[in-house]
Amino acid sequence: MKTTYSTNLSLPGVDAGLLVLRIGVGILMLTHGVPKLITLFGSEEIQFADPFGLGEATTLVLAVFAEFLCSILVLIGLGTRLAVIPLMATMLTAIFIVHATDAFQVKELPVFYLLAYTVLLITGPGKYALDFYWLKRKK
Repeated sequence: MKTTYSTNLSLPGVDAGLLVLRIGVGILMLTHGVPKLITLFGSEEIQFADPFGLGEATTLVLAVFAEFLCSILVLIGLGTRLAVIPLMATMLTAIFIVHATDAFQVKELPVFYLLAYTVLLITGPGKYALDFYWLKRKK
């Protein structure tokens, strides 16, 4: 059978690319998570969107969990595939509920994050992640 597709895929290059993606989206999402963390522990009354009727404080806690804690896990590559799931849920909520009536320019950033998290869910964090070294030691 004749091969119609060939590639010179560089696995170290893929791992380096996944590292850059993880660090990039981790740091960028922290710019959203840190202010929410400050709001959560601040002295002022919490005013936050409550699209599911869980209460503003509960919704803010869930957003801080995803955008702060899960972003740190993605950044260091620990439990990456599990950590992106709450982040993806947060981005889907932003796209389809919180910003449902907004123009695409407003939705564009959460769509970008959702795409990045989907890539990490499919591929995993790559070799340059704590997941890789932790799982390697268990074998």
